[in-house]
Amino acid sequence: MRVIRCPTIYLVGRQVLDDDEIARFLEDHDIGDWSTDTEVPAEVLPEVAGRLCYMSFAKPRPGGHEAYLSHIKEVGHGSVLEHTVFNFIITGVSRSFTHELVRHRAGFGYSQLSQRYVDESVAEFVEPACIADDPDLHQAWQAAMERAQEAYVKLVEGLQKKFASVEDKTLRRKMARQAARSVLPNATETKIFVTANARAWRHFIELRCSEHAEIEIREVAARILEILRREAPSIFGDYEFIDLPDGTRAVKTPHPKV
Repeated sequence: MRVIRCPTIYLVGRQVLDDDEIARFLEDHDIGDWSTDTEVPAEVLPEVAGRLCYMSFAKPRPGGHEAYLSHIKEVGHGSVLEHTVFNFIITGVSRSFTHELVRHRAGFGYSQLSQRYVDESVAEFVEPACIADDPDLHQAWQAAMERAQEAYVKLVEGLQKKFASVEDKTLRRKMARQAARSVLPNATETKIFVTANARAWRHFIELRCSEHAEIEIREVAARILEILRREAPSIFGDYEFIDLPDGTRAVKTPHPKV
């Protein structure tokens, strides 16, 4: 039985820009000399969207792109950030984590590992740090995971026999696994593909990287923020990390609820 104590996050999709089409739009509207001083597509799109609202291409605010998006956040014009999208694969997290994650609906899309189709007889389990650092608690936790996994294996084997009359092998396995999974704990490791726009990610980070958030989801939110600050600093660079007494991190920003 493998125990996991640290999530892994993969940025698998980022924004792509069609420069020729933006140039064509600008030329069609006699603003062909406009340009921005960022080359990051994730940052260009919300600037173009924001300038389109007021057709402010000809007379841009001083300070360049960074000042423009900073002003966007100051006035709370967060809708333009919805045009930028990031795609992540998150692994090494528990079902407890995903139960909380999928509560975020607006601006999010999810595809999660299916326990009906995937065999969990070799499942991994995510152990909370507060249990892992105590030998007695760790031993009790590990014993519980082992019992759950053993029960799952026995149930799958027994249910496959019970459903032996079902000719379709795939359906038979699915019927067995979907019933047997009922004994698996929230600590069972899972994998999830998450897509969200930049505004939705900001909302997620502010709620889930708060000192009041659950520790596992707070750590994931912090790791995602680290990636997004590198990817689009004009959108996410206003967040600062705060070290908490328990050794974990939270964030603060002068521009909440954009």
